[in-house]
Amino acid sequence: MKRLLIASVLLLAPAFVSASGGAGLHLEKADIDLADQESLQRGAKYFVGYCMGCHSLKYMRYNRMAEDLGLDEVQIRRDFIFDKETKPGDLMVSAMRPRDGEKWFGTQVPDLTLVTRWRDPDWVFTYLKHFYLDESRPYGVNNAVFPDVGMPHVLAGHQGLQKAVHTETEGEHPGSLKGLELMRPDNMSEEEHNQRVKEYDQMVRDLTNFLTYAGEPIKLERRRLGFYVLGFLVILFGLAYLLKKEYWKDVH
Repeated sequence: MKRLLIASVLLLAPAFVSASGGAGLHLEKADIDLADQESLQRGAKYFVGYCMGCHSLKYMRYNRMAEDLGLDEVQIRRDFIFDKETKPGDLMVSAMRPRDGEKWFGTQVPDLTLVTRWRDPDWVFTYLKHFYLDESRPYGVNNAVFPDVGMPHVLAGHQGLQKAVHTETEGEHPGSLKGLELMRPDNMSEEEHNQRVKEYDQMVRDLTNFLTYAGEPIKLERRRLGFYVLGFLVILFGLAYLLKKEYWKDVH
Protein backbone atom coordinates (compact mmCIF):
# COMPACT_ATOMS: atom_id res chain seq x y z
CA MET A 1 0.00 0.00 0.00
CA LYS A 2 2.84 2.36 0.85
CA ARG A 3 4.51 1.73 -2.51
CA LEU A 4 1.19 2.39 -4.29
CA LEU A 5 0.82 5.77 -2.58
CA ILE A 6 4.39 6.75 -3.47
CA ALA A 7 3.85 5.75 -7.09
CA SER A 8 0.64 7.81 -7.24
CA VAL A 9 2.44 10.89 -5.90
CA LEU A 10 5.22 10.50 -8.48
CA LEU A 11 2.70 10.17 -11.30
CA LEU A 12 0.73 13.23 -10.21
CA ALA A 13 3.75 15.44 -9.53
CA PRO A 14 4.38 16.42 -13.20
CA ALA A 15 0.75 17.50 -13.52
CA PHE A 16 1.06 19.87 -10.55
CA VAL A 17 4.34 21.25 -11.92
CA SER A 18 2.89 21.90 -15.38
CA ALA A 19 -0.20 23.55 -13.94
CA SER A 20 1.81 26.01 -11.84
CA GLY A 21 4.03 27.24 -14.66
CA GLY A 22 7.79 27.30 -14.96
CA ALA A 23 10.05 28.24 -12.05
CA GLY A 24 7.11 28.91 -9.74
CA LEU A 25 5.63 31.53 -12.10
CA HIS A 26 2.18 32.70 -11.02
CA LEU A 27 -0.43 31.88 -13.69
CA GLU A 28 -2.67 34.71 -14.85
CA LYS A 29 -6.44 34.18 -14.96
CA ALA A 30 -7.72 33.60 -18.47
CA ASP A 31 -11.33 34.52 -17.56
CA ILE A 32 -12.79 31.96 -19.96
CA ASP A 33 -16.39 32.47 -21.11
CA LEU A 34 -17.62 29.69 -23.38
CA ALA A 35 -20.96 31.47 -23.82
CA ASP A 36 -19.25 34.40 -25.59
CA GLN A 37 -19.67 33.38 -29.23
CA GLU A 38 -17.95 36.50 -30.59
CA SER A 39 -14.84 35.71 -28.55
CA LEU A 40 -14.91 32.09 -29.76
CA GLN A 41 -15.24 33.23 -33.38
CA ARG A 42 -12.27 35.57 -33.05
CA GLY A 43 -10.27 32.86 -31.30
CA ALA A 44 -11.04 30.40 -34.09
CA LYS A 45 -9.77 32.88 -36.69
CA TYR A 46 -6.60 33.47 -34.68
CA PHE A 47 -6.01 29.74 -34.39
CA VAL A 48 -6.43 29.11 -38.12
CA GLY A 49 -4.40 32.18 -39.05
CA TYR A 50 -1.46 31.80 -36.64
CA CYS A 51 -1.43 28.30 -35.15
CA MET A 52 -2.79 25.87 -37.71
CA GLY A 53 0.25 26.11 -39.94
CA CYS A 54 1.91 23.78 -37.42
CA HIS A 55 -0.75 22.61 -34.94
CA SER A 56 -3.89 20.56 -35.56
CA LEU A 57 -7.25 20.06 -33.90
CA LYS A 58 -7.58 16.50 -35.13
CA TYR A 59 -10.75 15.79 -33.12
CA MET A 60 -12.65 18.85 -34.38
CA ARG A 61 -14.48 19.22 -37.70
CA TYR A 62 -15.04 22.55 -39.43
CA ASN A 63 -18.80 22.10 -39.68
CA ARG A 64 -19.13 21.09 -36.00
CA MET A 65 -17.21 24.22 -35.02
CA ALA A 66 -19.41 26.31 -37.33
CA GLU A 67 -22.61 24.96 -35.76
CA ASP A 68 -21.44 25.66 -32.22
CA LEU A 69 -20.03 29.11 -33.00
CA GLY A 70 -22.98 30.36 -35.05
CA LEU A 71 -21.19 30.36 -38.41
CA ASP A 72 -22.57 29.32 -41.80
CA GLU A 73 -20.84 27.38 -44.57
CA VAL A 74 -20.04 30.56 -46.53
CA GLN A 75 -18.15 32.01 -43.55
CA ILE A 76 -16.32 28.71 -42.97
CA ARG A 77 -15.13 28.54 -46.59
CA ARG A 78 -14.19 32.23 -46.62
CA ASP A 79 -12.43 32.57 -43.26
CA PHE A 80 -11.22 29.09 -42.30
CA ILE A 81 -10.69 26.93 -45.39
CA PHE A 82 -8.01 28.12 -47.78
CA ASP A 83 -7.68 25.26 -50.27
CA LYS A 84 -10.14 23.65 -52.67
CA GLU A 85 -9.58 20.09 -51.48
CA THR A 86 -10.70 20.66 -47.87
CA LYS A 87 -14.43 20.32 -47.15
CA PRO A 88 -16.47 21.68 -44.23
CA GLY A 89 -16.93 18.14 -42.92
CA ASP A 90 -13.17 17.48 -42.71
CA LEU A 91 -11.13 17.43 -39.53
CA MET A 92 -9.05 20.51 -38.72
CA VAL A 93 -5.68 18.93 -39.46
CA SER A 94 -2.48 20.86 -40.18
CA ALA A 95 -0.59 20.18 -43.39
CA MET A 96 2.65 19.76 -41.42
CA ARG A 97 3.97 16.20 -41.29
CA PRO A 98 5.41 14.77 -38.04
CA ARG A 99 8.90 14.52 -39.50
CA ASP A 100 8.76 18.21 -40.47
CA GLY A 101 8.24 19.15 -36.83
CA GLU A 102 11.21 17.05 -35.75
CA LYS A 103 13.34 18.61 -38.48
CA TRP A 104 12.42 22.25 -37.79
CA PHE A 105 11.71 22.28 -34.05
CA GLY A 106 13.55 19.22 -32.76
CA THR A 107 10.33 17.46 -31.70
CA GLN A 108 6.89 16.55 -33.01
CA VAL A 109 4.45 19.44 -32.95
CA PRO A 110 1.61 18.57 -30.55
CA ASP A 111 -2.06 18.50 -31.45
CA LEU A 112 -3.86 21.20 -29.45
CA THR A 113 -7.36 19.74 -29.17
CA LEU A 114 -6.91 18.85 -25.50
CA VAL A 115 -4.18 21.31 -24.51
CA THR A 116 -6.38 23.23 -22.04
CA ARG A 117 -7.47 19.98 -20.40
CA TRP A 118 -4.07 18.37 -19.84
CA ARG A 119 -2.56 21.76 -19.05
CA ASP A 120 -5.04 24.45 -17.98
CA PRO A 121 -6.64 27.51 -19.63
CA ASP A 122 -4.69 29.78 -17.26
CA TRP A 123 -1.47 27.97 -18.22
CA VAL A 124 -2.10 28.46 -21.96
CA PHE A 125 -3.05 32.12 -21.45
CA THR A 126 0.07 32.84 -19.39
CA TYR A 127 2.31 30.84 -21.74
CA LEU A 128 1.26 32.90 -24.77
CA LYS A 129 2.11 36.12 -22.89
CA HIS A 130 5.55 35.10 -21.63
CA PHE A 131 7.84 34.80 -24.64
CA TYR A 132 11.05 36.82 -24.34
CA LEU A 133 14.23 37.43 -26.31
CA ASP A 134 16.94 34.80 -25.84
CA GLU A 135 19.77 34.67 -28.39
CA SER A 136 20.82 31.22 -27.18
CA ARG A 137 17.62 29.65 -28.56
CA PRO A 138 17.25 28.56 -32.22
CA TYR A 139 14.44 31.03 -32.93
CA GLY A 140 15.78 33.79 -30.72
CA VAL A 141 13.04 33.49 -28.06
CA ASN A 142 12.41 31.55 -24.89
CA ASN A 143 9.38 31.21 -22.64
CA ALA A 144 9.15 31.81 -18.90
CA VAL A 145 6.32 29.28 -18.48
CA PHE A 146 7.87 26.56 -20.67
CA PRO A 147 11.66 27.06 -20.57
CA ASP A 148 13.60 26.06 -23.71
CA VAL A 149 10.44 25.44 -25.73
CA GLY A 150 11.09 24.95 -29.45
CA MET A 151 8.18 27.11 -30.61
CA PRO A 152 8.82 30.52 -32.19
CA HIS A 153 6.80 33.51 -30.99
CA VAL A 154 4.30 33.63 -33.86
CA LEU A 155 2.30 36.42 -32.20
CA ALA A 156 5.27 38.74 -31.70
CA GLY A 157 3.87 41.11 -34.32
CA HIS A 158 0.91 41.77 -32.05
CA GLN A 159 2.53 41.66 -28.63
CA GLY A 160 5.91 43.18 -29.41
CA LEU A 161 9.21 41.98 -27.95
CA GLN A 162 9.96 41.31 -24.29
CA LYS A 163 13.30 41.11 -22.55
CA ALA A 164 14.13 39.11 -19.46
CA VAL A 165 14.82 40.82 -16.14
CA HIS A 166 17.14 38.78 -13.92
CA THR A 167 18.02 39.03 -10.27
CA GLU A 168 21.40 40.57 -9.48
CA THR A 169 24.42 38.28 -9.20
CA GLU A 170 28.11 38.80 -8.58
CA GLY A 171 29.32 36.21 -11.12
CA GLU A 172 29.47 36.36 -14.91
CA HIS A 173 26.17 34.55 -15.38
CA PRO A 174 22.86 36.35 -14.84
CA GLY A 175 20.76 35.50 -11.82
CA SER A 176 17.40 33.75 -11.89
CA LEU A 177 14.60 35.08 -14.06
CA LYS A 178 12.80 37.82 -12.12
CA GLY A 179 10.26 38.91 -14.72
CA LEU A 180 9.72 40.20 -18.25
CA GLU A 181 9.71 43.75 -19.57
CA LEU A 182 7.80 44.63 -22.73
CA MET A 183 10.00 46.81 -24.95
CA ARG A 184 8.35 49.94 -26.32
CA PRO A 185 9.44 51.21 -29.76
CA ASP A 186 10.79 54.77 -29.75
CA ASN A 187 8.06 55.97 -32.10
CA MET A 188 5.24 54.60 -29.92
CA SER A 189 3.61 56.73 -27.25
CA GLU A 190 2.79 55.37 -23.81
CA GLU A 191 -0.92 55.48 -24.62
CA GLU A 192 -0.39 53.48 -27.82
CA HIS A 193 1.80 51.07 -25.90
CA ASN A 194 -0.88 50.49 -23.25
CA GLN A 195 -3.51 50.01 -25.94
CA ARG A 196 -1.31 47.43 -27.63
CA VAL A 197 -0.96 45.50 -24.37
CA LYS A 198 -4.72 45.57 -23.86
CA GLU A 199 -5.43 44.37 -27.41
CA TYR A 200 -2.91 41.55 -27.14
CA ASP A 201 -4.38 40.39 -23.83
CA GLN A 202 -7.80 40.23 -25.49
CA MET A 203 -6.37 38.37 -28.48
CA VAL A 204 -4.72 35.73 -26.30
CA ARG A 205 -7.86 35.44 -24.16
CA ASP A 206 -9.97 34.81 -27.28
CA LEU A 207 -7.51 32.19 -28.52
CA THR A 208 -7.45 30.47 -25.13
CA ASN A 209 -11.24 30.62 -24.99
CA PHE A 210 -11.47 28.84 -28.36
CA LEU A 211 -8.95 26.16 -27.37
CA THR A 212 -10.93 25.57 -24.17
CA TYR A 213 -14.07 25.09 -26.25
CA ALA A 214 -12.24 22.72 -28.62
CA GLY A 215 -11.19 20.54 -25.69
CA GLU A 216 -14.83 19.88 -24.76
CA PRO A 217 -17.37 21.30 -27.27
CA ILE A 218 -20.29 19.79 -25.34
CA LYS A 219 -19.39 21.41 -22.01
CA LEU A 220 -22.14 24.04 -21.90
CA GLU A 221 -24.76 21.52 -23.04
CA ARG A 222 -23.50 19.00 -20.48
CA ARG A 223 -23.89 21.54 -17.70
CA ARG A 224 -27.36 22.52 -18.89
CA LEU A 225 -28.50 18.91 -18.98
CA GLY A 226 -26.96 18.35 -15.54
CA PHE A 227 -29.53 20.69 -13.93
CA TYR A 228 -32.39 18.76 -15.56
CA VAL A 229 -30.91 15.45 -14.38
CA LEU A 230 -30.52 16.71 -10.81
CA GLY A 231 -34.08 18.07 -10.87
CA PHE A 232 -35.39 14.72 -12.12
CA LEU A 233 -33.52 12.88 -9.35
CA VAL A 234 -34.98 15.20 -6.70
CA ILE A 235 -38.53 14.55 -7.98
CA LEU A 236 -37.85 10.81 -8.25
CA PHE A 237 -36.56 10.78 -4.66
CA GLY A 238 -39.73 12.49 -3.47
CA LEU A 239 -41.96 10.00 -5.29
CA ALA A 240 -39.90 7.07 -4.00
CA TYR A 241 -40.18 8.38 -0.45
CA LEU A 242 -43.96 8.75 -0.72
CA LEU A 243 -44.19 5.23 -2.18
CA LYS A 244 -42.10 3.87 0.70
CA LYS A 245 -44.43 5.53 3.22
CA GLU A 246 -47.46 4.04 1.48
CA TYR A 247 -46.00 0.52 1.58
CA TRP A 248 -44.92 0.77 5.21
CA LYS A 249 -47.88 2.66 6.71
CA ASP A 250 -49.52 -0.54 7.99
CA VAL A 251 -46.25 -1.75 9.53
CA HIS A 252 -45.70 1.46 11.47
